Amino acid sequence: MVLIDQIYQFKHAEFMRSIQREAAACERFRDAADEMSRRMMQIADNTGSTDKHRALNYLSVRCPEIYTKAAEEMERDFSLTSVEARDSRIRGSRKIVSVVFSFTNKNGTAERYFVRVDASEEFPFLVTKMAPYYER
Repeated sequence: MVLIDQIYQFKHAEFMRSIQREAAACERFRDAADEMSRRMMQIADNTGSTDKHRALNYLSVRCPEIYTKAAEEMERDFSLTSVEARDSRIRGSRKIVSVVFSFTNKNGTAERYFVRVDASEEFPFLVTKMAPYYER
């Protein structure tokens, strides 16, 4: 038996329009957001059965901040090179997932940013805003 609580359905073009900011009439934002969306959909191609998958799925469709960051990085000639979901060091009793976005420029310089998502319950939610990520 399968029970479904919520289905989230959208068309790609409508989704792109929904995340565009007022100042985002520029084509570079649209290009960056479109590229990030397509990559996230490839990465998040899953059933949502793990906390990491659920965090990626949540960010893909509910967090415009990741698309804004991709556009900002594209303006600086950086492109998205990887997205990695890992258990957060601050887990405690909650299931917190850190999602790390790596951007690299043509010189090989990499910059990383991350967000934390709480996937403890049925509907994940953002714990922290996008911030620089530093390896320990």
